[in-house]
Amino acid sequence: MLTEFLVKTFVKNSEETEQEQVRTAYGVLASVVGILCNVFLFGVKLAVGLVLGSIAVMADAFNNLSDAVSSVISFVGVKLAERPADREHPFGHGRYEYISAFIVSFLILEVGISFVKSAWEKIRNPQDITFSIVSLAILCLSVAVKLWLGRFNRVLGERIHSSVMKATAADAMGDAAATSATILCIAIYGIFGWNLDGYVGMLVAFMVLGAGIGVAKDTLEPLLGEAVDPELAKMLQKEVESYEGIVGSHDLIVHSYGPTKRMATIHAEVPNDVDIEKSHELIDRIEYEVFKKTRVFLVIHMDPVETKDQKVLAYRKKLEEIIAGLDEKVSFHDFRMVDGKKHVNLIFDLVVPFEYSEEEKEKLKENVKKRVKDFDSRCDCVILIEHSYVGDR
Repeated sequence: MLTEFLVKTFVKNSEETEQEQVRTAYGVLASVVGILCNVFLFGVKLAVGLVLGSIAVMADAFNNLSDAVSSVISFVGVKLAERPADREHPFGHGRYEYISAFIVSFLILEVGISFVKSAWEKIRNPQDITFSIVSLAILCLSVAVKLWLGRFNRVLGERIHSSVMKATAADAMGDAAATSATILCIAIYGIFGWNLDGYVGMLVAFMVLGAGIGVAKDTLEPLLGEAVDPELAKMLQKEVESYEGIVGSHDLIVHSYGPTKRMATIHAEVPNDVDIEKSHELIDRIEYEVFKKTRVFLVIHMDPVETKDQKVLAYRKKLEEIIAGLDEKVSFHDFRMVDGKKHVNLIFDLVVPFEYSEEEKEKLKENVKKRVKDFDSRCDCVILIEHSYVGDR
């Protein structure tokens, strides 16, 4: 397979995808291949478009030229992202990759807008186009190249977990669809004499605009601070909770400083009767070993919890039943109990979905307090409402 041949030829130690140098090599390979393929397609389509007098074909050609420029910017972004950490940027320069992709999205949008203007003029003032079997064959070759380029970027993007490459793959697939529409337009003109060039050109323009908006959205999310990926959250929590001496975990937050540079914080629950120095030693070991295994710089906050007092455990279990009965999407943590003869305080945090309104939050708190009071009239609840930082995908 050509993709594997290129990877093995130009990427040393290609299996070690967590290594910065290896990841950069993948990015450079994808950029160079993208530049070569898109410059080739631009030249071919521009020539065909001029011969046919087709705005749809020429629009498609300049779309490929913008893709080549995008690959150049991606190449620059990958090289800048490779720069090591320094005094001003202690977490490195990985976000350059997102910034370069965001610039690319604006170039795609600019091309799409220019296509809309050209297509509108073509609709208002239609011109004859020339039907040619040779031209159709060349455009079919273009579709084949774009389909391969899309799969090439998707495979590499999945291998190194690059949202930029995945966006490039989606863009290439969109180009293949756009060129297919152009081929259909020319074929219809050759068979039936219907000139749909301006309308198909408008369709191509909107597909280009859609691709640009998609790339912008995909690259803005990590810059703005997107929710933690559920798979990453599950993996990190599983790693932390796999150690003997850890009862549970919650409040995971992950900050991305680039596709390979991530910092996370998490609260780990430890038995409250274990010596604090022993628990601290365990926490230090988990942080070190998780980083070594996942390359995520993890900072763990230690929460002591009751694990043996049967009365406290009974109240906790009852609270679990009450909350599950109100809404299965709600959870709680940091449970503490202050016991007295005439008064009992239950202190905990409630984690609610983001779609909860302020009124719904207050109603939930009141319902929890009421049902706990029904269970034991001495009980008062001290509740803090918060949201999860893990996404729903």
